[in-house]
Amino acid sequence: MATESVTLIEQPPCGYRFFIREKGRSHHPTLVFFHGFLGSHLDWEDVIKRLPERYRTLAVDLPGHGKTEVTPAGHARCFTMPRVAAALAQWIGTASESPVVLIGYSLGGRLALYLAVHYPDLFRAIVLESASPGLRTASERHQRRQWDEHWARQLEREPFPRFLEKWYNQPLFRTLKHHPSFDALFRQRLNNRPEWLAHVLRGMGTGVQPSLWEHLPTLKKPLLLLTGEKDPKFRAISEEMVRMAPKCSVKVIAGCGHNIHRENPDAFVQAILDFLHHPLE
Repeated sequence: MATESVTLIEQPPCGYRFFIREKGRSHHPTLVFFHGFLGSHLDWEDVIKRLPERYRTLAVDLPGHGKTEVTPAGHARCFTMPRVAAALAQWIGTASESPVVLIGYSLGGRLALYLAVHYPDLFRAIVLESASPGLRTASERHQRRQWDEHWARQLEREPFPRFLEKWYNQPLFRTLKHHPSFDALFRQRLNNRPEWLAHVLRGMGTGVQPSLWEHLPTLKKPLLLLTGEKDPKFRAISEEMVRMAPKCSVKVIAGCGHNIHRENPDAFVQAILDFLHHPLE
């Protein structure tokens, strides 16, 4: 049976009341799930229910999303990747006595990789779904910040349903938008707060994230990269990452786009179980 809880983590001047959904026994190997932009812990339901009972799962609402609260409200400094990562690392350290497997999608994957680089002792292994180490050059990051600012302003000015329609009209989400579960996903997204999502784009977007490319050769923990067959951008990124990270492997999921865990949860879970079945050290 799953339980829900709230954990307060202080990272002055910010406080994070993380909403967590937990399933499984505390002595079992722990899998921690980070959702993507606009998501919540609910995004992982179809994955978690397919996992064997020998695993404990923790699905958290990231700051700016779902039921997690951030204080002081609207404080932009509370939505930066270094500060959010520090708070999550503190939570993970208290949530599990032994290293965990961290699984992150898109924004959650970038955050997971940041944690793996800066807090490696917390983790047994990392799974990144459709995620990148960021952008290499200052000019690329500048261009991306402009793109993030464009979307942040739309969040602040437009009705939220209209923003969501535009967001999911991007080519990146073509396969997801035609998936039978998309309408349910869209309704879940409406539970977010647009003004907080704007902070996330400005503080944790790819344009402001420090590049992690140069850290890939230093990663000591096993790393699995999951990409969709119909997501050429992130397939190319993963192929480049696997050449740089020493304990890295790539799995391409047939027929899927950017959001593999939603489009084919069976294949997603099987890829993770195959990865965990092999020795992780």
